[in-house]
Amino acid sequence: MSRGGATVDIAVEEVRAISERDRHIVTHTPVAPSAYLSDRCGGQVVLKAENLQRTGSFKIRGALNKLASLGTAARKGVVAGSAGNHAQALAFAARHFGVPCEIFVPSGASLAKIAACRGYGATVHEGGESLDVAVNHAKARSAESGMVFCHPYDDPLVVAGQATLGIELIDDIPDLAQVIVPLGGGGLLSGVALTVKQSRPNVRVIGVQISSCAPYVYGKAPLGPVPTLADGIAVKVPGDVTAPLIERWVDEIVDVDEDSVADAMMLLLERAKFFVEGGGAVGVSALLTGRVKPADSGSTCVVLSGGNADLGLLTGLVRRHETNRGRRLIVFARI
Repeated sequence: MSRGGATVDIAVEEVRAISERDRHIVTHTPVAPSAYLSDRCGGQVVLKAENLQRTGSFKIRGALNKLASLGTAARKGVVAGSAGNHAQALAFAARHFGVPCEIFVPSGASLAKIAACRGYGATVHEGGESLDVAVNHAKARSAESGMVFCHPYDDPLVVAGQATLGIELIDDIPDLAQVIVPLGGGGLLSGVALTVKQSRPNVRVIGVQISSCAPYVYGKAPLGPVPTLADGIAVKVPGDVTAPLIERWVDEIVDVDEDSVADAMMLLLERAKFFVEGGGAVGVSALLTGRVKPADSGSTCVVLSGGNADLGLLTGLVRRHETNRGRRLIVFARI
């Protein structure tokens, strides 16, 4: 792994070696054909089910590679700021390597993700209006304690770990023509893109952001908290490592709105029997809304990046879904 100017260079051979090393820990998640999405959208659509990954998301890939690379530097422990998925993954990896772990999460982070972090033995600190604030708190803790700060996305070692998902796509989908990947900080998108593009340059790689926080699309991010179903990808600041990789390897970036994400989550639950968090469902949302079209020939793969949404969300999503389908009538009466 090396830096060429401002851009990190990560070779496919290096990523494949990481994938082989971690194969007994990281789940090789399935690629599931979706007849419904294929028929509705007009092309061959398959789903990469990272919602079935250990810790519930792709993040375990990057966390394991980061800690495996630290060696004795991790003895004092590791610390991170995360909306939840990176936190769970780092907590799991820290337990695997036998080192302490502290996590800073923003206010309003998923209760399920926080509980899972504590279940893996991490100390969790809550507070801060956004992921970026939580990251700054974690950096301060690292400076005062000597613990190693582990960035959720803007780290070449994390990107190289996330890139192992791209190896699985290359190996499992011979006719791969297009990949649609959720985009928050960019660790997953940049990793998948550099792996796929170096192996099959003609494959299109597309990133998807949530419209309420889409700095890659609009060149700016909103001020203050961002209430969204896709909290895991509501990242305001593009990474110094990931942004150049995305510019180099990614073909297109689009955004989708909240309603379409809710629709995608329910469709995946109803049709594919997959419980996928909002940030993990934005690729399906992009297909449903026509923001992205399936490839004319070959397979379009949608990465479902995680499944760690709070179960409490289901009640509201199901009620909304049934109302929109005409299965439920809500009557308001003044008494």
